[in-house]
Amino acid sequence: MTGTDAAASYQTLRGHLAYLKLTRAEELLAAHLEAARAQQLSHVAFLEALLGEEVASTRERRHRARLRFAHFPVEKRLADFDFDFQPSVDRALVEELATLAFLDAGTHTLFMGPPGVGKTHLAIGLGHEVVAAGYRVYYTTAADLVAAMHTAFLEGAWTQKLRFYTAPSLLVVDELGYLPMDRRGAHALFQVVDRRNQAGNSICLTTNRSFASWGEIFEDDAVAAAILDRLLGNAVVINIRGESYRMRTHRRLLEETRKGVPDAHPPPPARGDPQGGDHQDLTDLSDPTACGEIRWQPLGTFVGS
Repeated sequence: MTGTDAAASYQTLRGHLAYLKLTRAEELLAAHLEAARAQQLSHVAFLEALLGEEVASTRERRHRARLRFAHFPVEKRLADFDFDFQPSVDRALVEELATLAFLDAGTHTLFMGPPGVGKTHLAIGLGHEVVAAGYRVYYTTAADLVAAMHTAFLEGAWTQKLRFYTAPSLLVVDELGYLPMDRRGAHALFQVVDRRNQAGNSICLTTNRSFASWGEIFEDDAVAAAILDRLLGNAVVINIRGESYRMRTHRRLLEETRKGVPDAHPPPPARGDPQGGDHQDLTDLSDPTACGEIRWQPLGTFVGS
């Protein structure tokens, strides 16, 4: 093959790759051809290396697309969860959930506990594991889900929105119980839970309320019982009983601040000290710490339901 023929074949091959939308392979074609010549690779080895680049690029692109679809509000990973701080969380059970066997079984996961104990961290971390495995996940708060379903009803798109919430392999519903929900909202949530239950698609839900008080959330004991019936028929429940991470951080900041405050009542200077003597003590009113004792009020703690 002459140099002209080789150049023409090269351009034709690039055109084929572009037509097939193998963008990464097209970008790296020249580099892999040069490496194949230098290393005397077989045609099969060359093709395997080139297409391997395309596969890796496609996987990464699809992973980013699944993350955009999931639209997690914060970056939380299971590997970053502090199990030592929350000993009530069964680490072995969380690690078992991370195998994603619960998806095949259509099992729901419920994280319960007072604010700040890591429920959302675990839910989003589990969602990231599902995304990394190639499944679609969608995150929403309970309030946002109800609002979206109400808007869809007004716009005549109820069926489409219900299908949207049913389709992902995992639906993460966060913060159930933080805000009250009227009967219309309760019925909308029931429809989503019931439809996903029928499809065998898992729900991961976080709540700060005990099951006994769900009737207060929905203002309807019958709907609360129906939702619980769908969820608990096939579910893993993790009840977190511990201190709030945010309160721990806040307390540490208070302690650090307290250490940095100067003594409001320093000892009087000794006689003979240039600052001492029998002169009259004139308090500097511009110094707030000289006008009285600083008292630190302890913060309250959250009490679980």
